[in-house]
Amino acid sequence: MVTEMRRKPAIRSVNTARLVYLLICELAGAAIANHIGGPDKIWVGIVVGLVVAAFFILVETLMKQFTLRGFSNATVGLLIGVFCAWLLSRGVISLIEATLSGKVEQLEALVLAIHVTLYSSLGFLGAVLALRSGGDDFSLLIPYVRFHKESTPGPPLLMDAHVITDSRLFGVLNAGFLEGNLIIPRFVLEELHIMANSPSASRRARGQRGLETLERLQKNDKFRITIHDSESDRGSDTHDARLMHVSRLLSARLLTTDDNLTKAARLQAITVLNINDLNQALKPKIAVGERIRLPLVRAGKDEHQAVGYLPDGSMIVVNNAANKINTTQDVTVISTLETEAGTMVFSELFEREE
Repeated sequence: MVTEMRRKPAIRSVNTARLVYLLICELAGAAIANHIGGPDKIWVGIVVGLVVAAFFILVETLMKQFTLRGFSNATVGLLIGVFCAWLLSRGVISLIEATLSGKVEQLEALVLAIHVTLYSSLGFLGAVLALRSGGDDFSLLIPYVRFHKESTPGPPLLMDAHVITDSRLFGVLNAGFLEGNLIIPRFVLEELHIMANSPSASRRARGQRGLETLERLQKNDKFRITIHDSESDRGSDTHDARLMHVSRLLSARLLTTDDNLTKAARLQAITVLNINDLNQALKPKIAVGERIRLPLVRAGKDEHQAVGYLPDGSMIVVNNAANKINTTQDVTVISTLETEAGTMVFSELFEREE
C-alpha cells in the first residue's frame, strides 16, 4: 500500500502529459485531414493522429528508465559516431567511385546504401557505447580537461529516512565534515510524511523530527537540497533496493545510519557514509596508564567503587573512590575490558608523587 501511495503523484503527472499529447495529435491530424481532403476526411486524420500518439506513447513507456543524463550521453555518443562515419565515408566512397565507375549501373544507389549503413551503424554504436560509459570516460575526448559544477564540491549525498530522523545529522553537516549537494528521493520524503502522521507516538516523533531537520537544512544557505523523482525497474523492489538504484543512477554517496543497508550497498560497490561509523571513529581510545579528569556521579557495583562518565558516554569505574562521589577527580586507567555492551574501563585515583 505504501509503495502504491509513493507512485501516485508521478503516475498522475505522466498520465496527464500523455493525455494532452494524445489530444494534440488528434487535433493536428483532424486539421491536416480537413485542409487536404475536406470535412469528410477528418475521421482519417483523427485515426492517424491516434496511431501516431499511441506509437510515441509506447516508445515513451519503453524508455521509462531513460533519464536526461542518459539522453545527453547518448547525444554526445551519436554525434561522435556520425562524425566518424563522415570521415570514413569520404575515403570509402571515393575508393568505390574510382574503382566501380562505369562498371556498375546503379552506382548512386550503392553509394546511398553505404552512406545509410555507415551513418546509422556508427551512430548507433556511438550512442550505445556512451550509455555504457561512465562520466569520467568523456574526459578522454578533451585530454587534461574535466568539467565540474562550481556549486558542487563533491559527489552528491543521497539521504535515507534513517539518517534524516537522526538528531546528529544537522550537527555533522553544519560542522562541514561532509560536502556535496543533498539529494532526497521523493519516496523517502513521502515516507517521512507517513511517519509524521503515524498513530505510534515514537514513530510520529521521528517523522516530525526528520521534517524539522530538513526545514532547518533548507533555510541554511550552506546546503542545497534537491528532491529527486525516480522509479525503480520493478514495482516489487524493496525500499533499500530503490535507494541503491538511485545512488547508482546519480553516482551519489549514500548517507545512512542503517547498518544492514550499509553492508548491502558496499557489497554492490556503492560508496556509503554511515554516521555510526563516524561516531565510533571519534570515540576516544583509552589506554592503560592514561590520566583523566573525571566527575564522579554515583556509586559503583562494589561499596568502594565510584562511577564517572566521559562526554561521549563511556563509563569509567574508579576503585576506592566511594567517598569522592559528586566531586571531580584525576584518575589513572589501570585496565580495560571488552564486553558485548562496550568497553569497561577501571581506574584508580591519581596519586601525586611527592
